[in-house]
Amino acid sequence: MNSKQKHWNKSELQTYILMLCANADSNVTNEELELIKLKTDKDTFETIYREFSSDTEEESLEKIQDNLVLHEYSHKELVRLRKEMFEVFFSDKKYTRMENTLDKILDNILY
Repeated sequence: MNSKQKHWNKSELQTYILMLCANADSNVTNEELELIKLKTDKDTFETIYREFSSDTEEESLEKIQDNLVLHEYSHKELVRLRKEMFEVFFSDKKYTRMENTLDKILDNILY
């Protein structure tokens, strides 16, 4: 992990993953952002949003992978996270090929 990359808590990691899901089709909508804001506190959202905005997709996936190993997720927590990911994917009433591809990548990282 990049030495300037701090370790995230589970809430920060979840927010970052959801931001990546919102950006999967390269078009982050207000609906997606509002949905993510509902799932976290304002400070966490703003901090993670700023960080996410400056990262490439490759950096994002690396950060997610690096931070996932720091936390033990129960099966129930992973199911809940996957549900939230799909809420973000489908918040614009579409599920694009790029979103499907990202879902498969994240599925491999999560499990």
